Amino acid sequence: MTARGGAAGSGGGSRFLFDSFDAATARIEANERVAEERWSALDYRLSHIETSLERLERRIWVMVFGGAAFLLAQGAEALVQAAMVR
Repeated sequence: MTARGGAAGSGGGSRFLFDSFDAATARIEANERVAEERWSALDYRLSHIETSLERLERRIWVMVFGGAAFLLAQGAEALVQAAMVR
C-alpha cells in the first residue's frame, strides 16, 4: 500500500477540484446508444423482410394468373374442338 500524498498519488491538488464521474448517467447513455443501435438493426431487418414479402406476393400473383390463363386456354381449346366436331 502507498500512503496518500506519496509518489503514487502525486498529482497535486484536491480530488474535489475535478468533476466527479457519474456512473449512473454514463450507464444510462450507453444503454440509450445500445437501444438506438438495436432499433436501427431491427428497422434494417424489417425492411429486408418487407421486400422479400413483396417479391413473394408478386410470385404468387404470377402463379395465380398463370393458372387462370391455363384454365382459360383449356376452355378455349375445348370450345374450338367442340365447334370443329359439329
